[in-house]
Amino acid sequence: MQTQRSLDEFRNEPLTDFSVAENAAAMRAAIEQVKSELGRDYPIVINGEKIVLEDKFQSYNPANKTEIVGVFSEADVDALNLVDKAIESAAAAFKVWKNVAPAARAEYLFRAADIIRQRKHYFSAWMVYETSKTWAEADGDTAEAIDFLEFYGREMIRWAEPQPVTPSPLPEKNTMEYIPLGVGAVIPPWNFPLAIMVGMTTAAIVAGNTVVLKPSSDSPTIAAKFIEVLEEIELPAGVVNFVTGSAATGNAMVGHPKTRFISFTGSKQVGLHINELAAKTQPGQIWIKRVVAEMGGKDAIVVADDADLDAAAQGVVSAAFGYQGQKCSACSRLIVDEKVHDELMEKVVELTKKIKVGQPTEGETGMAAVINKRSFDTTLGYIAKGVEEGGVVLTGGSGSDETGFFIEPTIIDNVEAGATIEQEEIFAPVLAVIKARDFDHALEIANDTEFGLTGAVYSTNQANLERARRDFHVGNLYLNRKCTGALVGVHPFGGFNMSGTDSKAGGREYLLQFMQGKSIAQKI
Repeated sequence: MQTQRSLDEFRNEPLTDFSVAENAAAMRAAIEQVKSELGRDYPIVINGEKIVLEDKFQSYNPANKTEIVGVFSEADVDALNLVDKAIESAAAAFKVWKNVAPAARAEYLFRAADIIRQRKHYFSAWMVYETSKTWAEADGDTAEAIDFLEFYGREMIRWAEPQPVTPSPLPEKNTMEYIPLGVGAVIPPWNFPLAIMVGMTTAAIVAGNTVVLKPSSDSPTIAAKFIEVLEEIELPAGVVNFVTGSAATGNAMVGHPKTRFISFTGSKQVGLHINELAAKTQPGQIWIKRVVAEMGGKDAIVVADDADLDAAAQGVVSAAFGYQGQKCSACSRLIVDEKVHDELMEKVVELTKKIKVGQPTEGETGMAAVINKRSFDTTLGYIAKGVEEGGVVLTGGSGSDETGFFIEPTIIDNVEAGATIEQEEIFAPVLAVIKARDFDHALEIANDTEFGLTGAVYSTNQANLERARRDFHVGNLYLNRKCTGALVGVHPFGGFNMSGTDSKAGGREYLLQFMQGKSIAQKI
């Protein structure tokens, strides 16, 4: 069963041009609609049953910290029992769902994509309020969610086709097929609260698995809105179970003996904890749990002495301060050849000072609030540490949490290789600038971290670019362009070392992580 949709070539969802008056008006209308829906209660959903607990927590608007976006049941008090119910429900649903034809499973994704596409600004507006995304950043997130649905649906149909095997010298018929794993724990991040959450969840289910989804407590409303979409397309009960809570809930999901795999995106610290917990075999567990993890980065843009400095400056500022630097792909280190350092920094600082910091509900805002109070305090601490260790603040350096958690776009120059802010992930609008003697030295600095997610090189010398292809140890390398903005299907995304398992989300092999191969030989 192949629909015309599945046969059509995948194409990325176009981004919205908000300079068009009609588009801007539509976005403002969506923002007003979402504003009228703020503060509602959302239930836990297990096997289609809506469960409301007495213990609650609230999701707040980071740019207006007293504004409640959504109210949620807190599963942590009874995490073991509730998670057990969710996983048992998913296990029961798996027995049926695994036998649903791959093309039929893909059709659910295509239908979900249609709904989100029709309500694109509505979903973007929720991210404006709950995670302080500017219009452009929210729109990109929504477009990527649509891309994941369209791409993974087509990919599952491709993997379900007859797979090539070497002709046997024996009188037998041989096939190789991929079957689902079982029940998965899906734990997505807050920084791409629609796109990554949708991608992680639907990649698992289109491959025939069932899941328990626990969103970040900083962005549960957006996940709840996606659960409403799954109900609208009549996805069978138990295929996706929705549980809200904090670390105790996540730990119960990871440690459960019937959890077959864990799909996680987030910090290195939590990712390593999940990996360690998943590696411990539980009583009754009959498999080795699979962990698919995308963690952090300390991403660098290298600017050689022969680079187009105007293009480099534009790329650096966009990659460093887009979504307040809260992307695992963000440029947090600028490594520049000392011969062009002064000229480049003049351009970078000038562009940075033009960024309008303000409320994300306003269309002209270029940068809004960081996600929460902890991030705000931690970021100011890192800035102070950078100065303490010899750095010089060229612009920014402070913030205000009077109404929301706003940090100025901050550039710290004269940072030494090995310094704290050159090594540790900050996940905020802070750019560390390091001088290099030459291109070889720049690559040496770029590779000298425990991470390996994204990186970029600006140079007009093809030999430099070829050297970077070979020696810059990152999962996603960009040449003469910024290190953020990966497109589904175009830039399969995932990193090396402490950046994760190189899962390559949005790539042709991503679904294989949620399946296992079965070779079948039949004598003729």
